[in-house]
Amino acid sequence: MFTPDLIQARVRQHPFVPMRLVTTSGQSYDIYHPDLIMVGRRDLIIGTASAKHPTQYEQVTRVAILHVTELRDLPVPSQPTSADGPA
Repeated sequence: MFTPDLIQARVRQHPFVPMRLVTTSGQSYDIYHPDLIMVGRRDLIIGTASAKHPTQYEQVTRVAILHVTELRDLPVPSQPTSADGPA
């Protein structure tokens, strides 16, 4: 079972590692930035990222911590490189 402290520690990890949060219903939420999740004592507020501003949300979803079954690491998105490649 996940606790608010455990989830908050995972969100505050440096560097932040994107994660997929899975619930008892099988629904999943991909979180690519720590600003898009708020941890409460009983629930999480998860922001759906804006396409234009990926650190700002378009809408939010509340998920009861009781229903969180899994936190999976996601691959870190690669940074674009110049046409010449890395220096």
